[in-house]
Amino acid sequence: MKFTLIISGSGGQGVMSIGMSLAGSAVEGGLHATFMPLYGPEQRGGSAKCTVIVSDSEIVSPLPKQSDGLIVMNETSFKKFTPELKPGGVLVRNINRTTSVLKRTDIEVVDVPADDLAHELGSDKIANIILIGAMLGYSGMLDTAVFMASLEHKFAAKGAEIVELNRKALNKGLEIGCAAKKS
Repeated sequence: MKFTLIISGSGGQGVMSIGMSLAGSAVEGGLHATFMPLYGPEQRGGSAKCTVIVSDSEIVSPLPKQSDGLIVMNETSFKKFTPELKPGGVLVRNINRTTSVLKRTDIEVVDVPADDLAHELGSDKIANIILIGAMLGYSGMLDTAVFMASLEHKFAAKGAEIVELNRKALNKGLEIGCAAKKS
């Protein structure tokens, strides 16, 4: 099993944070993983992209020609990175920030109102967790219990309330991803 994922958005949306967490979780779970960040020149608001590869065998190159999965958090990322998704791949997009019509018919699409859901759950900062949850639920690229354990460890110092908020966000995304897979 090998799964290549591109996560993209703008600076401040948690692109790098979620990518590092995913790669770290995979390693903690006994898998091989790479994390390759690509930043725009701006710190906040500029484009941000990372590529995460998770595999049960050694990873030869951290720079794939095309990816199995793509998470887009905004319109710019949607337009720029959708061509990097291979035919049959899965696109998870934040439909609160993507408005263009998808022209590709050779990919699977999971539309997630991530901003709205994050706000409903109590924090606009957790949209990235909802989106990664949707990808994990749809693709099965990583054991979700392993990923949640990594989130618990990462946010433990911020208190039980923050850990629980992230658990709810991940579960909401998983629910959406699993439902999309079944339909």
